[in-house]
Amino acid sequence: MATNTSITDPDSVFDKNVPRVCGVCGDRATGFHFNAMTCEGCKGFFRRSMKRKAIFTCPFNGDCRITKDNRRHCQSCRLKRCIDIGMMKEFILTDEEVLRKREMITKRKEEEALKQSQRRKISEDQQRIIDILLEAHHKTYDPTYSDFNQFRPPVRRITRSSCIQTPSFSSDSSLDAFSSSPDCVAPNFFSSLMLTEESRDGPSTPGEPQLSMLPHLADLVSYSIQKVIGFAKMIPGFRDLTAEDQIALLKSSVIEVIMLRSNQSFSMEDMSWTCGSNDFKYKVNDVTQAGHNLELMEPLVKFQIGLKKLALHEEEHVLLMAICIVSSDRPGVQDTALVESIQDRLSDALQTYIMCKHPAPGNHLLYAKMIQKLADLRSLNEEHSKQYRFLSFQPEHSMLLTPLVLEVFGNEIS
Repeated sequence: MATNTSITDPDSVFDKNVPRVCGVCGDRATGFHFNAMTCEGCKGFFRRSMKRKAIFTCPFNGDCRITKDNRRHCQSCRLKRCIDIGMMKEFILTDEEVLRKREMITKRKEEEALKQSQRRKISEDQQRIIDILLEAHHKTYDPTYSDFNQFRPPVRRITRSSCIQTPSFSSDSSLDAFSSSPDCVAPNFFSSLMLTEESRDGPSTPGEPQLSMLPHLADLVSYSIQKVIGFAKMIPGFRDLTAEDQIALLKSSVIEVIMLRSNQSFSMEDMSWTCGSNDFKYKVNDVTQAGHNLELMEPLVKFQIGLKKLALHEEEHVLLMAICIVSSDRPGVQDTALVESIQDRLSDALQTYIMCKHPAPGNHLLYAKMIQKLADLRSLNEEHSKQYRFLSFQPEHSMLLTPLVLEVFGNEIS
């Protein structure tokens, strides 16, 4: 047996800055395996050979030169080379020992993660931010959905065919109301933004109203938008922004936040938004009758499922909504530095909360997954805007849009 295979301190004889090579075949080595520096391939070959007590015969003259390319050609010389460089069958673990080792590694990782979480604590400022956002959400989201009784009643048609139409409201309010009193903003602001649905072109039944669910869902969306505005104004630092930047952020993000909020009522059992009674249980059919189509609905349902599976804590949910609103890359934002600083505080609070409060395995890459959801929302937002632009190109539909909705889409629908 070779004398340079001491197991006392194998790393000490190697310069860690020098690439390591397999002593059997010359391939890139991954470490010491069974008392010798080898690649994964030769490690597995030696383990299998020893466990099977295999006996190989060289088809040549018994002194084959083993390389990365030909190592499978002669098992006899390959095994002989393994033994010559010091590989020992005594170092091969049994299946039970392998299981115990894996359990020990998992336990060690969990202990290290716990120590890491204990080293990082939620600061007083971060806890204050979380408490404020929780209070803001509780003030602006009613889990009983009792206010839905105040909306125009839902009217569901049996047919699934629908024509694209928009609600007709009268309102003199404008986005400037954001900077004064958000509770006074027109109840139809960004109407029909929240719920989307499959829309199939086809004639409606004579005497049957088109888009029968639109009045109710428009009221629901209008109500939700007012609540989002109220929530936004309570985000720490939001009021420090100019009125123009507040308006720009809300105009760009409100549909995304509504989609985030609606996840609380989304049920994966039947892919519906269940808001109390059956009257307020919204499925794909219902939203079709409000004028949206499958190109928006399909990715929206997929988004809702993915978000639901993250099983976010309420603290994480409200932080994500706040981060969504306060994004410096929104169109029209002027003071990007201030917006970024506000978002950085929110992001730091979210990452710290996840590390300290969200147990494994649910916390694995959770922050990255949440940020990806914000990217998904941008695509949904774009598709929603695209559908509204389509409405605007038809005068009979554009004239039904409110001044506030026209203002939201700017020159694109003027």
